[in-house]
Amino acid sequence: MTTSTARVLALLEILQGSGLHTVPDLAVRLGVDERTVRRYVGHLLELGVPVDSVRGRHGGYRLAPGYRMPPLMLTDEEALAVLLGLLTGRRAGLVTTSAAANESATAKLRRVLPKALGRRLDALLETADFTARPRPTTTPAPEAHVLLELAEAARHQRPVTLNYTDRKGRSTDRTVLPYGLVAHSGRWYLTAAAPAAPADTAGPAGPTAPAASASAAGEEIRTFRLDRITSLTVQPGSFTVPPDFDPVTTLLDGLAQTPWTHEVSLRIHADAQHIRRHLPAGIASLTVIPDGGGDGGADWDAGAPDAAQRADTGRQPRPDGSNGPATADDHTTGDDHTTEWVHVRMRAERLDWIPPVLAALDRPFVIERPTALRDLVRALARRLDEHATADAPAHPPM
Repeated sequence: MTTSTARVLALLEILQGSGLHTVPDLAVRLGVDERTVRRYVGHLLELGVPVDSVRGRHGGYRLAPGYRMPPLMLTDEEALAVLLGLLTGRRAGLVTTSAAANESATAKLRRVLPKALGRRLDALLETADFTARPRPTTTPAPEAHVLLELAEAARHQRPVTLNYTDRKGRSTDRTVLPYGLVAHSGRWYLTAAAPAAPADTAGPAGPTAPAASASAAGEEIRTFRLDRITSLTVQPGSFTVPPDFDPVTTLLDGLAQTPWTHEVSLRIHADAQHIRRHLPAGIASLTVIPDGGGDGGADWDAGAPDAAQRADTGRQPRPDGSNGPATADDHTTGDDHTTEWVHVRMRAERLDWIPPVLAALDRPFVIERPTALRDLVRALARRLDEHATADAPAHPPM
């Protein structure tokens, strides 16, 4: 590639960055004079690239609005980042398009890459594997336009009217103030201020949060699943998001308090960080019990250093009963130093996933409620004892 050709491509790269660029600025960035810049622009025009020329004191060059070049000039790292983003987004269930759209986008990108780089990426996709299984496809992904319109409304702080279907199948129209969007556990959620729900309704469909806070005007912070929003309309007006509002913390705290079938209350003698490895935020709320034994301690999560860290839950047990295996890093021995009793509160649709988690914690615990959980723990202990004491078969299966 000649030096002049490389600089023409560099000029195109700069112009694709959006905005108006003056000729003197382009000359400095390319290391050429202003006359050469104009010649390079002419080369781009000959190639069919629509470069607009803006005259005047503050004029310069820019690409025509809406013009997009295909990704022909991706470096190896850039191409890898794009393809892995498409792949992991699909596996996590966060892609707001059909599987066919994701596959076609990957194929289009693959076609315009150099052959050598394409072969390397094909080899990676064929040989790489993930510790987490792909998300089930039974839950529909939200429409792309819903996600994008809500993002724009939240950014510009515009109210929106949603048509929303709750967990009981009831469809309602409600006007909310969109505060933020959160991707969690394979779903997209909207955190928003909304009028307080009537007394006979528990709020929007789950898993969604009860009121996290209320304003003097009778509004409360609620969460909405995007896949249950069928339509939305941006309304005139504006609002102000509270300066200390954290969408991630609001969502996770709300999910931990979702009104499922069972309310679980435990006391565990363990370090709160060790418990949190097995029962992440969004599933359980933790309160450190004072030395006196009362339950007036501080919310351990309130001191969490980083809300984003709390969102990184991976494949952990969820209130619907599904769960993922603990990693080697999650396992600690009984010799670890424990300094406190922690009150753990959870709400769950099923209880059968909780005994294995308590066993994995490997710490003393007390089940306060429900009584049915004690029976499940005893049953698991009996099964483990039977497995540990059973005679080995003459020829163990291979």
